[in-house]
Amino acid sequence: MPYTGNVSPGSPPAVRELPDLTITKVSVGSFDNNAYLLRCTHTGEQLLIDAANEPERLLELVGDTGLAQVVTTHRHPDHWQALRDVVAATGARALAHPADAPELPVPVEPVADGDSIPVGNCTLAVIHLVGHTPGSIALLYRDPYGIPHLFTGDSLFPGGVGNTRGNAENFRSLLHDVETKLFDRLPDETWFYPGHGNDSTLGAERPSLPEWHARGW
Repeated sequence: MPYTGNVSPGSPPAVRELPDLTITKVSVGSFDNNAYLLRCTHTGEQLLIDAANEPERLLELVGDTGLAQVVTTHRHPDHWQALRDVVAATGARALAHPADAPELPVPVEPVADGDSIPVGNCTLAVIHLVGHTPGSIALLYRDPYGIPHLFTGDSLFPGGVGNTRGNAENFRSLLHDVETKLFDRLPDETWFYPGHGNDSTLGAERPSLPEWHARGW
């Protein structure tokens, strides 16, 4: 079945197989959080993005291969309800931006804008996006054989940037970072995977940027 990225709580995971990396997307918890398991096809090393909820289900996805790292995209509790259990069960390293790390339930290793995170033979680039939270990050995988793949947490969704709760300064900061660090640097075919709901591409969202500016959210 072709990958669409359309998942919902209780639905089967969606699996996307790239030449060097397999992406498994699953929706967990009552907030319909997306968790992403990335596996290097050559080494089998695995990394989880947002241990959001349902630790038993996430550990079932991980299987017997082991889990090297868990990256938390930001500090909001719906994105880390399973983090303690997953780390305890697997011994995985927990990674997050230091601005959000103090609110996470386990000690974390800090990552910053421009850092690289290995997944076996593959590499994820860390992109710091300030606004939804002070330490929100996105992760970019540049497939050498195809399009870029971008994991945006709650900073970018189909239809707009993440919630800044009516704070105009935070909105301006987030939209600025999303424009300058994502839309200005990456091509339209870049596929992005948000923290909730369906995927999209930068090209599908780019025409709406003036509207996002005008409406202020």
